[in-house]
Amino acid sequence: MAKLNGIHHLAVCTADIKGQIEYFTDVLGMQLVALYWMHGVEGAWHGFLKLNDQSSIAFVQTPQVAKAPVEIGATHAGSPGGPSAAGTMQHLAFNVDTEAELLTMRDRIRSRGIDVFGHIDHGFCKSIYFAGPENLTLEVSTSEGQAIDAEAWIDPEVVTLAGISADDLKRFKSPAAFVRPAEPVAQPAFDPAKPHMALPPAAYRALFGASDADTHARMSETEPPVRLAS
Repeated sequence: MAKLNGIHHLAVCTADIKGQIEYFTDVLGMQLVALYWMHGVEGAWHGFLKLNDQSSIAFVQTPQVAKAPVEIGATHAGSPGGPSAAGTMQHLAFNVDTEAELLTMRDRIRSRGIDVFGHIDHGFCKSIYFAGPENLTLEVSTSEGQAIDAEAWIDPEVVTLAGISADDLKRFKSPAAFVRPAEPVAQPAFDPAKPHMALPPAAYRALFGASDADTHARMSETEPPVRLAS
C-alpha cells in the first residue's frame, strides 16, 4: 500500500530569496542544495534548503510576489496562535530529535539576534517559537522519537464541535487502503464541488486534458543547471 511518509518539500513564496537563504543557512544552519529557474514557470526562481536527503524547505521568487499585499490575520498569522486565511500556512514547525538539540537550536537562534519564546512542553512535543523573514512564524519541536498517541490526544469535545461523527472518526483514524489497479485511473470529469487549481479555463484544460504520457514527455525537465564532469 502506498503511504505518504513525510514532507518532500514545502514551498514558500518570497520577494527576497537571497534574504531567506541567508536566514535559513546562518540562523538555522540549513544547507542550500538547489537554486534554479523554476520548471515551467516563467520568471520564477526556486531554491531548496536541505532538512535531510529526502526533505527540504523551498522558496519561490517571482516578480509578482513583491506586489502582493501583506495583511497580518489574512495572508500571514504573524504569531503561533494568530489566524490566517483558510488554506494558508499558519506556522511552520521543524523537527529535532532530542530536547538537548532543541535547546541548542534555541541558543543558536538567539546568538544570531533573533528572540525565541520557549521552550514549552506540550505533552506530545516540546517547542520553541520565533519569527523568520517576511512574517514567517516558525517553530522547532521534538517528540524525542515518540509517536503521538491518538487515544490520548484526540479530544472528544473538539471532535463533537467539529461535526465529526463516530463513523467519521473511525475512518479518519484508519483510512481505507488503496491498491493500484492494473490500468491507470482515468482523469475524472470536472466537478466544481472538488478542489481545483486556480487557473484560467484554457490553461486548466491544457494541463488536465492531456494524457499522463504526454504530460510526462512534454513537461519533464531532468537536466540540472550545472553539468557535472563524468
